[in-house]
Formats: sequence, structure tokens, C-alpha cells
Amino acid sequence: MAVSQISVFLENQPGRLMKVLDSFEAAGVNVRGYSASDTGDYGIARFILDKPDVALDVLRRRGCAATQAQVVCIRLPDKPGELARVTRIIAEAGINVLYSYSLISTIIAIHVDDTASAEAALRHQPIELVSQDEISETIWMV
Repeated sequence: MAVSQISVFLENQPGRLMKVLDSFEAAGVNVRGYSASDTGDYGIARFILDKPDVALDVLRRRGCAATQAQVVCIRLPDKPGELARVTRIIAEAGINVLYSYSLISTIIAIHVDDTASAEAALRHQPIELVSQDEISETIWMV
């Protein structure tokens, strides 16, 4: 039941994540969820993909530092306390959560170094920006 996750170690520079994503697209690999975090000069991008073995092969052929690991994916009801309930079960079993992220691949949170400029660049493209009010709505995803 575990799901394969691909982690890629990237230099924290403009376009590095884009190159990885472009290579996935060229190989016909679809991103189902991802997380990207920085550690200063470098970052780690983690991906849940429809074809993880293909993606790992593509990354290794490009010379990227990439690894594959197994993760547990859980579908939670959209109501208060569900994430807490799951983490409580895991903690009570003596298991440590190392990190987690959402797989809702149609709404993506992107932390950039200039939020206002990024919003301005995206606003006039065929891209839907999501507001805090929309996130705060009771029922916003099916």
C-alpha cells in the first residue's frame, strides 16, 4: 500500500525546479503531489508521481542527486481534527513523523522571494490564483 516518493537535491537557483519538471513532462511523467523546501543554498524537492521509476531513471541520466523512498498516503475527510487524529495514532504507535505534505495537485502553494511580483506575473496568464478566503471556505475541494 505504500507509495513511491522521489526526492531530488537541487541548487537553490531560479530554474532548477523547472528543469526537473520539464524532464518529467518530456518523459510523460505526471506530478500527483510535491513539496519543495530550502536549506539555504540547496533544497529538496519531493514528488509523488504516476511513474516514479521512469522519473528516477530520467533524473539519474541527467546527473541529478535523487533517491526513492516509500511513504504512506492518507485521504482525510475535510473537517477539523482529522490530521490531528491521524498523527495521534502514529505517535501512540511510537512512530515519528519525519515530514509530511499534501497531494492536492490542483492547488499548489509556492513560497517565492517576491510574492507581489509573482502574483503580478501570474495574474495575466491562464492561471487561477487562489485567495485566503477561498481556502477558508468550508467546502472547497471534492
